Amino acid sequence: MRSASDFRRVYRIIRTSILGIGALSCSKEATGPADAASVLLVQGNLQQIQGGSELPNPVVVRVLDIEGSPIPGTTVGFNVVIGGGSVTPGSALTDENGEAKTKWVIGTLDAQQTMQVRVKGVDPVLVSAVALLPSDIVIAQGANQNAAVGAALKNPIVVRIVGPNNVPMKGIAVAFQVTNGGGLISPQSAITNALGEVTTRWTLGTTPGLNSVSVSSGSLQPVTLNAVGS
Repeated sequence: MRSASDFRRVYRIIRTSILGIGALSCSKEATGPADAASVLLVQGNLQQIQGGSELPNPVVVRVLDIEGSPIPGTTVGFNVVIGGGSVTPGSALTDENGEAKTKWVIGTLDAQQTMQVRVKGVDPVLVSAVALLPSDIVIAQGANQNAAVGAALKNPIVVRIVGPNNVPMKGIAVAFQVTNGGGLISPQSAITNALGEVTTRWTLGTTPGLNSVSVSSGSLQPVTLNAVGS
């Protein structure tokens, strides 16, 4: 049968063990998040959309420690380095899965767009996107018509602005200018719709013969439209 001194000794051992565990726990909590060892790109690379638009999917990254485990509460910075776009937010804390995300509106300065992801202690990670930019002016309708002098052409002029692979470019300014024949075109400028198109009406000049209109848009090569007044 145990004596009172035996019980006291056991009590001291248990108490010392409990205090030691508590101290160890506090020590671990005080160290904060583990150091980042790598950044994994989870989502958002190599997307493409018209320049000046937000990419369909946000960019998502995951921060990992040296053992490959996600680290919550780590600051991640995002900034555009090529293309002139913008990101929102510019920095964020990783969630319980070690992930942070940002929305990316790509720029209009370059087809190649690049974002940099920064985490302290880790080499920056680059994310790429492609900006679809206007490349051609296409006359969709209305070229080479004939009408009486001083009359409006039967069919309106429809112009389409396209990018790579004939992708329609929305929200692009298009201007029209009469360069021969002295006629009238209205409106003289317009913004392309969802199909990349603008529409205008052309009234020929009062002198028989060739009438011409120049169609321009930004830095694209202008296109000339002709009609004949009789």
